[in-house]
Amino acid sequence: MKNILHISDPNVYASYLDAPQLHPLVSVIHYDEVSPIRSSLNRYGVYGLFIQRNLPKNLTYGMKMFDAADGSIIAVEPGQIGGKEDDGEEIYISGWALLFSPELLRGTDLEAKMKDYRFFSYFATETLKMEPSEWGRITQLLSQLKHELQENADSASLRAVILGYIRLILEYCDRIYLRQLSKEEKTTSDILKRFHHLLHEYYMDGRQMDLGVPSVQYLAGELAYSARYLGDLIHKATGGTAIGYIHSFVIEQGKNLLMNGKNITETAHMLGFGYPHHFTRLFKKETGITPSQFLG
Repeated sequence: MKNILHISDPNVYASYLDAPQLHPLVSVIHYDEVSPIRSSLNRYGVYGLFIQRNLPKNLTYGMKMFDAADGSIIAVEPGQIGGKEDDGEEIYISGWALLFSPELLRGTDLEAKMKDYRFFSYFATETLKMEPSEWGRITQLLSQLKHELQENADSASLRAVILGYIRLILEYCDRIYLRQLSKEEKTTSDILKRFHHLLHEYYMDGRQMDLGVPSVQYLAGELAYSARYLGDLIHKATGGTAIGYIHSFVIEQGKNLLMNGKNITETAHMLGFGYPHHFTRLFKKETGITPSQFLG
């Protein structure tokens, strides 16, 4: 098993960086004040926004490697895994991190709204690329929120203020996401995004419990394409097959479940496999190792 930092609440990450712990349910970290830091591979039990100018290279996001552009935002949600395993190197980062517990949202209108923020995803190309003016506005909001947390004790009124800041920051993120999406409409990249989001929703809605592992035919029908035409579009976008993309997605979800403590039988069931050995066979085909070897 990899060395994973379990961020069960926002202050776990603050403590790891020796940053001030300002509130039990939210953490605002100014990297410029705590750098140099050690990197970490994180399992999240919280929502997080990482707003940085010089992101570390070779990060993982949903178990895949990627390099994010400077001036980007990475968004994570509970249950996800990402970051970079500590290799002993100290790194300098400029920017901010905002982490907040789902408990902060409980019973609020923002709790229901969170599902509409599509940028909380493992799709690496959806890191949000800010314009300079957006960097200024978002970081100013984070600075003001940090001052609120430093100057005021926890109370119902403070939590209302915190939620106001978080809501505004999320709306800025959504605007960036929608702008990026609009630039790629009616392209093969847009088809791939829709295909990926449909896969994500399939598992979020629990359809696999009744329908099993998603098929190309089912997803094509949901997108109003023939299976052959969808396959051609996916091949144009990725160079691979639609079923290959589905299998890769499913195995990445399986890795996440295994690293979150599920055993092989539980993972196979949660992914929609009729039998655990079907999952094991596909896992080895996709990764070259068995789930047991992955965990070992």
